[in-house]
Amino acid sequence: MPRRTSLIRKISSIGAVVALAATLGACAGDEAPAESTMSEAPAESTISFAIEGANLSSGHMDIHSSQLDVASLVLRNAFDSLVAQDASGAFVPWLASSWTISEDELEYVFQLREDVTFHDGEPFNAEAVKANFDHVVAPETASAQAASLIGYAEDGGYYVGTEVLGEFEVAVTFSQPYAPFLQGLSLPQLGFYSPVVLTENAADLKAGGPGVTVGTGPFVLSEFTPDQQLVFVANPDYDWAPTGSTHQGRAASDTLVISIVPETASRVGAITTGEADVAADFTPDMAAQVGADAQTFSIEMPGVPYSLYINEADGVFADVRVREAFSLGFDAEPAIASIYLGQFSRAWSILGPTTPNSYDASLEGSWPYSPDKANELLDSAGWTERDSEGYRTKDGERLSARWIAYTPVPDDRASLANFIQSDLKEIGFELVREVLEPAQYMEFYGPRDFDLTDWAFSSPDADVLRSHLQTGGFQTVSSVTKPQVDQWLSDAVATSSPAAREALYQQIQQWNAEQVLIVPLYVPSEITVATSGVEGLIFDLYGRASFYGATVER
Repeated sequence: MPRRTSLIRKISSIGAVVALAATLGACAGDEAPAESTMSEAPAESTISFAIEGANLSSGHMDIHSSQLDVASLVLRNAFDSLVAQDASGAFVPWLASSWTISEDELEYVFQLREDVTFHDGEPFNAEAVKANFDHVVAPETASAQAASLIGYAEDGGYYVGTEVLGEFEVAVTFSQPYAPFLQGLSLPQLGFYSPVVLTENAADLKAGGPGVTVGTGPFVLSEFTPDQQLVFVANPDYDWAPTGSTHQGRAASDTLVISIVPETASRVGAITTGEADVAADFTPDMAAQVGADAQTFSIEMPGVPYSLYINEADGVFADVRVREAFSLGFDAEPAIASIYLGQFSRAWSILGPTTPNSYDASLEGSWPYSPDKANELLDSAGWTERDSEGYRTKDGERLSARWIAYTPVPDDRASLANFIQSDLKEIGFELVREVLEPAQYMEFYGPRDFDLTDWAFSSPDADVLRSHLQTGGFQTVSSVTKPQVDQWLSDAVATSSPAAREALYQQIQQWNAEQVLIVPLYVPSEITVATSGVEGLIFDLYGRASFYGATVER
């Protein structure tokens, strides 16, 4: 591959600052510590973290193939990235000390730190970067999200390849400009395994475990009991935190214990009893149950809000009038306010308000609950008769849609689904909801054999819409090709101008408001609760807790 020498926009480690999303706790007191003697062993410090942890052990321990948020949350402790993204959205050095971008924006050249080692002692270098990126795009990895983040696709992708230029210099090239690349690089999904693991343990990556989940991160996975617990110990050699990190060097705590606690009440109990120092996956009503001395942090998530995804390829949703009637036929606002105690806002667009350089605020309130309008639309679509149960019919067929949901389903979302089903029944629209185990869900999701499904997907880059709406996107529910949307998404990828990208993403949001393929419901927040003794906990742009600098005073 020829080298491009016309390089511009050099980003160096000098003067870069990481301003992290939130900080917990205060500085230690000024009182001098008691003197220790040679015979006194230092106390081992442990911090405990309770999470829902759903499906992590179901083949989701490979950071390159899993697309679950819980995998990113847990595995970030063991895996670093080339760059970090600060609270302003700027990218700062991490494992890469600097990088340059060619004038035509087709090549990124990274200068790597020369002092980084993997948990198994292997050096981190350009060969390791290439081995990992090759693994991400390899067919046997079956990567969806990570491959999308790097710009790879079997058809229509932008990623060309990675070339080793020197021991600590590596180049990544694209067939066209790929604006989201640095943001993708900052995520755990494009973190780095020891090349030895990729060679000798590739078949075990999805199951994970000590000796397999081997990165360069501040913690080393020492124990893994599926569906129960992960134990991480501090990496004694760690000294390569992102530039400007509030903590540097070895992790502040010796041990991080992550407990899988699926039951919501049990996570609340873990905090109130002190069994856990920090707990995640809280809803507003759960947070209200903890003691007044607990510290609660709620960070509104960027990206795609919690939404309903419509498959219009066939069935009742093939008619846009039915899709619009569906979106107008249930009153989400009071249900969301009631269930989430007013702490989660109603979503009006397919991007959340905190998604940088993209959100279209003009859509707020633009399609309020209107059963009269919904009934008019369904009448015009020919669903004019009613059966014995009050549901609309046409040509002897009931107006019915099948909603598949992925277990476990939190109680709050189950309650919201009940509200939706009840309101839709009033206009004669049957919504049949099936809660399925993961394997069974995928049997229907793969061939898109359903009418409706649901999720939220956080991302600080509006390029997240590419995986949800572009033809062939791994989260695109519809199999119907949409050339105009494909073009908008491709144009947004190819431009580095924030204003131009924002205009394109706003066009896509307006298009969805007219075509009603994604029905946004609410903008979730990541709610984390900690006991009063926890200090130094920070959060990324997704609201996920980072334990690198965290300690607990007991």
